[in-house]
Amino acid sequence: MKWWAKRIGLSIIGFIAIVASFTLIYQWGMFYFEGQERNIYQSLQKVIEILTTAGFGGDAEHWTTLGMNLIVVSMNLTAVLLIFIGLPLVVIPMFKRALEGKVARSSDLTDHVIICSHSPADEILTQELKNSDIPYLFIERNLETVEKLLDMGHEAIVGDPEKVETLKAANADKARALVADVGDSTNPTIILSAKKVNPRIRVISMTRLEKEERYHMLAGADYVVKSRKVLGESLANRALSSVAEKFNESIELKTKLKPAELLVEEESPIIGKKLREIEQFNTRKTTVIGIWTGGKFIASPEPDTEIKENAIILVLTETLYFENLEVRPISSYHGKLNKVIVCGYGTVGPSTVKTLKKAGLDVQTIDLNPGENIDIVGDVTNLDTIKKADLKNARSVILTLNDDTAAVYATLIIKHEAPEVEIIARANSPETIWKLYNAGADFVLSLPTVAGEILASVIIKDRTILTPKTKLEFARIPIKKHSGKTMAELDIRNKTGATIIAVERENKLLTKINAEFAIKNGDTMIAVGNKRNIKKIKQLFK
Repeated sequence: MKWWAKRIGLSIIGFIAIVASFTLIYQWGMFYFEGQERNIYQSLQKVIEILTTAGFGGDAEHWTTLGMNLIVVSMNLTAVLLIFIGLPLVVIPMFKRALEGKVARSSDLTDHVIICSHSPADEILTQELKNSDIPYLFIERNLETVEKLLDMGHEAIVGDPEKVETLKAANADKARALVADVGDSTNPTIILSAKKVNPRIRVISMTRLEKEERYHMLAGADYVVKSRKVLGESLANRALSSVAEKFNESIELKTKLKPAELLVEEESPIIGKKLREIEQFNTRKTTVIGIWTGGKFIASPEPDTEIKENAIILVLTETLYFENLEVRPISSYHGKLNKVIVCGYGTVGPSTVKTLKKAGLDVQTIDLNPGENIDIVGDVTNLDTIKKADLKNARSVILTLNDDTAAVYATLIIKHEAPEVEIIARANSPETIWKLYNAGADFVLSLPTVAGEILASVIIKDRTILTPKTKLEFARIPIKKHSGKTMAELDIRNKTGATIIAVERENKLLTKINAEFAIKNGDTMIAVGNKRNIKKIKQLFK
């Protein structure tokens, strides 16, 4: 007999015993204390009425003695205890077991990605997997979490991802990849089990601390995403150069159009609209060549791309004024300034500082705790601490704080003290992003968003995902062959990973580059991608 069935049986027997005992006590009490005779059936009826709170019946007027009232009170208290004890011990476990029978413990998926555990970063990953039509499966120990995942439309099974049996049930021997995202000390066990089930499976592990990477690799991980290190590098890369600056440094346009970045503010009427529906972005004076959305950069976005809140739109434009669009131009006041102030050392700050110094920038650090690499000891939410920093000579301030509330407050203080300094901020929760932008931040990255996009870029090999960690490059590609071929025929994005955002032709800049667009000898294509992408596209047209 199953344990829950046995528990229900024992509970029923116990309830019958309680009812029988109170029936005899009630019959005796009515006779002894009140001088009223009641047969066994009448006594049973009154006990059931009292225990089920259905009412007291006609006997209440006869409960005049202390003894009889104590008997009735004891029955009432027993009824309350039965409710409080019966629900958690019998009813709730029974429903959980019934639910467990409906939740799968195995899967028939093939060529899928197995995701062990569930986090906000995994939500970003699954969205990218859906966009690439790659099936995925969550493994979770907690039954309620699995039920929640199923309600959200995910494929999920209940089980322990550390066990070989669970991974076999998840069809790991036919999976394309596995993501271990449970914990720094747990992930190596998952990796070992996954490699035992399928030695060829590609395993990507998440680690919070950089020092843990070696153990994950020793366990057999093919790639380790060091989430906090990646976030630090991404924040630093933004301080080194904005996308608009990178474009300007690489491409000298022969038109009046200049690159600029526009932040879509909270109340903007273009939120939810498709790019083709925004007239001011589809004129000769302004054209969109890229969008920062979440933790990735979309180069040459499709006309049906939906504009989201806090997106940063990269445009080539003659003006920075867009009436009624509620977009804020993000200016990088870098100029000849060479200093970056990093607020908060912690777990993200070290990789931020290291990246900046490697690029030759002067870095000033602020942290609550003194240390070898800390220049100013103090609280960045305190105005006196901020005044100690060299804000007037800073090109950027990077907030790498663990506390989102402190980051928002520090942003307000810095923006008030130095309105022209660029503020780059870390958000631990995606829900804090809009608050930081509203407080005056110029560029915000959340840890889950960056980690999720990095995971996706590692797993999805048939398309390039440009993340904040990616060192974007722009290049001019002169056309000396393939004249007359369309973009569809050239299939540049699939062959090289690079994206064509514009074509210069006879001193004109053409930005409507669709599948039917045909190139000509003498054209110059403007491409964007990572270093490897740009190398490939140059070889294609060499």
